[in-house]
Amino acid sequence: MEEPRAGQHQGDAWMNILTLDDDGVVAREDALAVEEALEIRVAGTEPVITMRTPGHDRELAAGLMLSEGLAQSRQDFEVIDHLVGQPDVLQIVLKQFNAAKAERLERSSLSNSACGVCGKRKLNLEFLQALPENAEASPITRQLLASLPGKLRAQQAVFEQTGGLHAAALFDDAGNLLAMREDVGRHNAVDKLNGWALLNDQLPLDNRIMLLSGRASFELMQKCIMARVPVVCAISAPSSYAVRLARQFNVTLVGFLRQGRCNVYSAPQRLEVADGAQLPAL
Repeated sequence: MEEPRAGQHQGDAWMNILTLDDDGVVAREDALAVEEALEIRVAGTEPVITMRTPGHDRELAAGLMLSEGLAQSRQDFEVIDHLVGQPDVLQIVLKQFNAAKAERLERSSLSNSACGVCGKRKLNLEFLQALPENAEASPITRQLLASLPGKLRAQQAVFEQTGGLHAAALFDDAGNLLAMREDVGRHNAVDKLNGWALLNDQLPLDNRIMLLSGRASFELMQKCIMARVPVVCAISAPSSYAVRLARQFNVTLVGFLRQGRCNVYSAPQRLEVADGAQLPAL
C-alpha cells in the first residue's frame, strides 16, 4: 500500500491538476475527497453497493441498518466486519433475519454518495410511526447553538484539505463535541455517526444535538428521528419535507446556523433566549 504523503489525511488523495486564472496556467497538486465503492453483504440477501469515503465502514453499515429498521443495537449483529484482506467488502450477519427484513433491505437505496433516498420504491416511514414522541431536552440557548459550527469546523481535517466532504457532529446539551464523521455523502456522514452511537450503546440519542454541515433534507431528518435525536441543526437550509417531518415527530429543527444567527422551523420550546424566556410557538 502506498505510504501517505506529508499532510495527507484519511479520506483525501493528491492529484496533479491545472489551475487557470487571470495570471495564466499553474500546474500544481490538489487534495481531493476520496470516493470508493463499499460492498455490503448482508447474509440472506444479494450484496448491495454504496459509495463512500473509506473509513468508519462498520459504523456506516450499522447506521444504514438502523435507518432501514433492521437493527436497533449492537446486540442485533452476529457479525459486522470487513472480509479478511478486502477493505472494500463488509459482511453483516443479523441475529434475527427473515423474509420481511430481506425485502426491506432490497427496497433500500445503498447506491451512491449523492442521495440516501433517491431510487427507493418506498420511504419506510412505518418505522417512524412506531416510535414514541421525542422527550423534551434540556433548554438550549442561542449562544450555545452559535458555538457549534466553529467546533465542528475545527475537527474537519479532511474538509480543510479538500473542501469536498460533508460532516455530521454530535454534541451533548452543554455543547461538548461527542463524535464527528465526514464523508462525500451527507447521508453517509449521518449514518456513520448513528452507527457509532449504535455500536457504542449510545442509543437513543436523547439530550443530544446533531449538527449537519450542509442542508437538512428529508432523508437526514428521517435518520435523526430513527436515532431519537431531539435537536437537529444545519448550516444551510432545510427542505419543506424535512420541516414537516420535524414538526410531526417533535424534533427541534434549526437552519442557517451561521455567524451567530439561525432560523427555527419546529419545536422551539427546547430553545431559550438570553433572559431565559421561551420562544413563541410555531
